[in-house]
Amino acid sequence: MFFIGAGIVVLATPSSGNVPTFDTAARFAIMEDLSSGLILYQKNADTPMPPASLAKMMTVYVAFDMIKKGQLKPDDVMTVRPETWQKWHGQGSTMFLSAGERVSVRDLIYGIITLSGNDACVVLAEGIAGTEPAFVSLMNDRASRLGLTGSHFGTSNGWPDNDATYVTARDLAKLASSTIVTFPSLYKQYYSKPNFTWGATAAGAAITQANRDPLLGRVSGADGLKTGHTEEAGYGFTGSADQQGRRLVMVLAGMNSWNERVSDSVNFMEWGFRAWTRKMVVKQAKEVGYAQVQLGDKQSVGLVAPRDLSVTVPAGSEPVLNAKIVYDGPLKAPIVAGAHVADLVVSTGFTPPQVLPLVAEANVGTAGFFDRVKAGFLSMFAG
Repeated sequence: MFFIGAGIVVLATPSSGNVPTFDTAARFAIMEDLSSGLILYQKNADTPMPPASLAKMMTVYVAFDMIKKGQLKPDDVMTVRPETWQKWHGQGSTMFLSAGERVSVRDLIYGIITLSGNDACVVLAEGIAGTEPAFVSLMNDRASRLGLTGSHFGTSNGWPDNDATYVTARDLAKLASSTIVTFPSLYKQYYSKPNFTWGATAAGAAITQANRDPLLGRVSGADGLKTGHTEEAGYGFTGSADQQGRRLVMVLAGMNSWNERVSDSVNFMEWGFRAWTRKMVVKQAKEVGYAQVQLGDKQSVGLVAPRDLSVTVPAGSEPVLNAKIVYDGPLKAPIVAGAHVADLVVSTGFTPPQVLPLVAEANVGTAGFFDRVKAGFLSMFAG
């Protein structure tokens, strides 16, 4: 049975008795099930840490955002400044760019994601904003808009910079989730390429480098995102995988070795899919209730599921679900069909309440003059 209410939902902390556990050597970690928004695991998730190359996810996010808005094209060409080449051609991971070389935005993005090229980041940053500091301002602006309250960027590639660049595991998961949801086609195109060829050896042989993503080829449905490593940060990884429409996003950071990053990342993602499962709540397009409307040509609007809605519960559990509809109402007209206007808050007994979106079933126009006068008159006597 569903209940209609209004206000703010406060998520309580569950008892840990029936919640699956995981053990990792990582100092910082988080995992979220995007289908329900439930955090499956967290460890020091709000503690600032150096990101190393995980910061490059924000550089790519800025580029994706500009491509989506038509401000940047994948075929746009940028030139490698000799000064940039001099500084970055031997610093950490590289795309093996050459001084004076002209490179497309498309190839630079591959060079950043697949090869983790520090040089590619700076060339893209300078090509977009003129200077790297100007581009970093764009990174921090986007981070603020995304609500990454525990993070700040000082470089385009995450190179150590006297603690001016820091992130949290929770912010990295939020950045990854937003990348996947906001730019689905770009994410699919760029983030799961197994290898990329660019540059040449002194003997003229083409240089092909493999994607360092530890999940690719090891976990079904894995398709991103980014590894990172410096002496300061240790080994880190932000990853995602989708299995049968259920997508998980994970962050592990502060690990001690390449091999530890591979094993813990694979084990963590497999644990997320194995130890937890989804339970269907509402099928797509099903009406689950209604919301009152103020000053509209209708007094209420139906609330429907925009997609199949499910909650995440421990595998093998038999939860008793309790749900209520919550919205800040009455809603104000006009309302567009499909707009997110309410939430379905589901309690499972095992987890914090899980908040699922509900959308308006139909358009609601603004009430005419006489209807508004009538509504105002009646409100004077409402008790």
